[in-house]
Amino acid sequence: MTTMGLEVGNHTETAYFVLLGFPTLPAFQLLLFSIFLATYLLTLLENLLIILAIRSDGQLHKPMYFFLSHLSFLEMWYVTAICPKMLVDFLSSDKSISFNGCMTQLYFFVTFVCTEYILLAIMAFDRYVAICNPLRYPVIMTNQLCGTLAGGCWSCGLMTAMIKIVYIARLHYCGTPHINHYFCDISPLLNVSCEDSSQAELVDFFLALMVIAVPLCVVVASYATILITILKIPSAQGRQKAFSTCASHLTVVILFYSTTLFTYARPKLMYAYNSNKVVSVLYTVIVPLLNPIIYCLRNREVKEALKKTMFCNRSVPH
Repeated sequence: MTTMGLEVGNHTETAYFVLLGFPTLPAFQLLLFSIFLATYLLTLLENLLIILAIRSDGQLHKPMYFFLSHLSFLEMWYVTAICPKMLVDFLSSDKSISFNGCMTQLYFFVTFVCTEYILLAIMAFDRYVAICNPLRYPVIMTNQLCGTLAGGCWSCGLMTAMIKIVYIARLHYCGTPHINHYFCDISPLLNVSCEDSSQAELVDFFLALMVIAVPLCVVVASYATILITILKIPSAQGRQKAFSTCASHLTVVILFYSTTLFTYARPKLMYAYNSNKVVSVLYTVIVPLLNPIIYCLRNREVKEALKKTMFCNRSVPH
């Protein structure tokens, strides 16, 4: 592949990056393509069914499911920001991506990751109000508040991504850098820059601290209070019922936070290890696939609504 660039001052501005992806034998590349394609399509189908089920079933028109529909919508686009390019690279010998294409992919990926951090914290707050203040729940979690929280969540994700992109896109990348990853992420881009990237790293660290640490504190505080409240419930059946309303969300939180924190706690350092790609597969491909399954297995209302949606059954009014 011919190296293309633009002369700017003493730097040759790169026009393309090369994503190394998963270098394996051609036959294994085809196998990986088949696995990831099936996973991608199944993830889209699962999340689409959850959105349709929530919209069509009046019993699910509650704050908890309103936020769940936003999570499903988010994860459909979350995997779409990564998987199509990755699938093409499995079948092509040309694994290049244009500078603008790389920055666009990074922008949307960061937007969806940051939005999910905040959305999961909002969902934890919703569970806190439902269990710890059940009588005031309808008064507190109004449609207006839910809409405001969801809108604020997306706005924070979009603004955070924009600030990060401004600092990363203006770094100099000499020639045609080879990125040891399967998509454009912050870590590899910081490492292939041919100038000092400390300012971009500092901005990234500060924003990551705000977007990850603050929502994580909300999640921990919410579930600590929920646990204390559940333990005070006298009957075992009551405790089990209270816990079941937040068990699926807690599982999703643990999966998402544990995999992403491993990568983004020290973004530049993690790029040095090939294991980073394996961990990235967990939160970019596997977790979005598992989340709808977790919610369906743990939630009877969602399961019933999905059955109606999938088999076009409508309950007959009494």
